[in-house]
Amino acid sequence: QVELVESGGGLVQAGSSLRLSCVASGRTNNGFDLYVMGWFRQATGKEREFVGAISRTGTNTDYADSVDGRFTISRDNAKNTMYLQMNNLKPEDTAVYYCAASSKGTYRTMHVPPYDAWGQGTQVTVSS
Repeated sequence: QVELVESGGGLVQAGSSLRLSCVASGRTNNGFDLYVMGWFRQATGKEREFVGAISRTGTNTDYADSVDGRFTISRDNAKNTMYLQMNNLKPEDTAVYYCAASSKGTYRTMHVPPYDAWGQGTQVTVSS
């Protein structure tokens, strides 16, 4: 069972930047690069939504329209870590951000199940 832990959240002003990290442990002996990775977020009172995904090698990414051009996903397979660089943050980006791993599908299907693991989430709050 792979385990995921997010970090890097916080309280920032609109227009600021944050970088989230997602570290995988546990069943990554066969390679972190076996997993397509993705970021999701859930604002209070709303359903969890897809933010973006990255392919196993890190070559390809896919983003939700709401973050495209402002957020960048990357990964370092040697460190079993995925990142979410968030620039020009807006109050509507306020949410708990989760990372997820999937051994099935591709980065283009990461917005739908199945998922092998979820992190516990990290809060991002953007003030206006």
